[in-house]
This record gives sequence, C-alpha cells and structure tokens, in this order.
Amino acid sequence: MNDSINAIYKLNPSVVTIRGNVAYDADGNEVAYDKAAVQAYVDAHAYITKRASEYPNITDYIDGVVKGDQAQIDKYIADCLAVKARFPKS
Repeated sequence: MNDSINAIYKLNPSVVTIRGNVAYDADGNEVAYDKAAVQAYVDAHAYITKRASEYPNITDYIDGVVKGDQAQIDKYIADCLAVKARFPKS
C-alpha cells in the first residue's frame, strides 16, 4: 500500500475507500483530510520502509537458533542494530 494512502487511513478512521486522492466514508460521502498531516505522518514513519529493506533475513537468526550457533545469532542481532542506527526513528 502506498505510504500516503496508509497515512490517510490511519489519520481518518471514517475513511473506508480511496480513489485517486479522494477519500470516502462507508456511505460514499467524500471525507476531507489534512494533506499536511498526511505528509507529516509519512515523513515521521519513513524509517520503517527504509529499515524493512535493509534488515537481514530472519531465517539467518532461526538457523542460528536451531544450530545453537551463538555467533550467528549475535551477528544477526548486530546487523539489525546497525540498520536501526542507520535509519533512526524520527
């Protein structure tokens, strides 16, 4: 889902559908929303998308757990923490 569309839904609970840039409630009525607030929400949550594409694959962690390989587990955790440091919460 597009980040802006997700923000519209999050910020406007009465919105049930969006077509183009127009939001509608359950009765089909247009719902006015604050475009600046939507952009602020998107900007404040941009780190989530950036982190998601950089995190190591969870199977690396699971594999380490199954094998009892603490070094592999520690590397996975260190790699995750490095991603969090590169893309901090705003």
